Amino acid sequence: MAALGWLTPRRRSATARSVLAGEAAAEAARKSSQTIEALQELEGEHAPPAEPVFPVAGDVHAAAFFDLDNTVMQGAAIFHFGRGLYKRKFFHRSELARFAWQQAWFRLAGVEDPEHMQDARESALSIVKGHRVSELMTIGEEIYDEYMADRIWPGTRALAQAHLDAGQKVWLVTAAPVETATIIARRLGLTGALGTVAESVDGVYTGKLVGEPLHGPAKAEAVRALAAAEGLDLERCAAYSDSHNDIPMLSLVGHPYAINPDTKLRKHARARDWRLRDYRTGRKAAKVGIPAAAGVGALAGGTAAAVALHRRRR
Repeated sequence: MAALGWLTPRRRSATARSVLAGEAAAEAARKSSQTIEALQELEGEHAPPAEPVFPVAGDVHAAAFFDLDNTVMQGAAIFHFGRGLYKRKFFHRSELARFAWQQAWFRLAGVEDPEHMQDARESALSIVKGHRVSELMTIGEEIYDEYMADRIWPGTRALAQAHLDAGQKVWLVTAAPVETATIIARRLGLTGALGTVAESVDGVYTGKLVGEPLHGPAKAEAVRALAAAEGLDLERCAAYSDSHNDIPMLSLVGHPYAINPDTKLRKHARARDWRLRDYRTGRKAAKVGIPAAAGVGALAGGTAAAVALHRRRR
């Protein structure tokens, strides 16, 4: 009994200390909560107004312009198109070697070689000459399902959908042929596409371009012209791209976004406090030429399409 009596006060004392500690902690938490609430109210009085929701629902004078390759789609769309043609045995790998090398050089060097660009463009146009536009469109529909549908960036797709949900028009703006761009835009439920236009008469390619490839400054001019025709206020519009080549287009609008940006665009965007979104993963995302599918690039793919059409010449 003596031993039990010796233990009882100690047990009660420990329980009392625990209760006291719990009560003290609760009181401190209550006071700290009141302090935090008071500070939040004070900060709210001096805080700048919250950024308005964007895109603005019902703003019919605003629209969104999306670059295609590596912005909406992983890799170059026209390259995937070329893959589909190659699978169908419309041309041989050796026929693409020269053009693939030219585009690979561009991807690694980060600058365009005018001679490479001109050579690839003239070769493609000469081969396409005499073929029907409908032929390219029919093939493109099949190849979209095979190679492109699963390569759409979900994050960028959600951005485009936000503009559509706000009642705004959404356009693709790409150096890819307008026929290919139009197929992709329609499949994604977008408004339409601005792309490189090859001249055609009565539905047959003449072998000439209308103007020049829709690249760099040409994209900005296309957006400017479309905005004027649609009655858009460019300051209320948004543009999205991965490439520093599209800085002219991004600078044209009031809401520029750098999506999966290359090194030069990332630096430019940060300096100007543009919004950035990167949906790639891993360290390779920051390197030139990622995704790997873009390694041979748009020009090589475009030539693949042209060669394929040549093989199918009637």
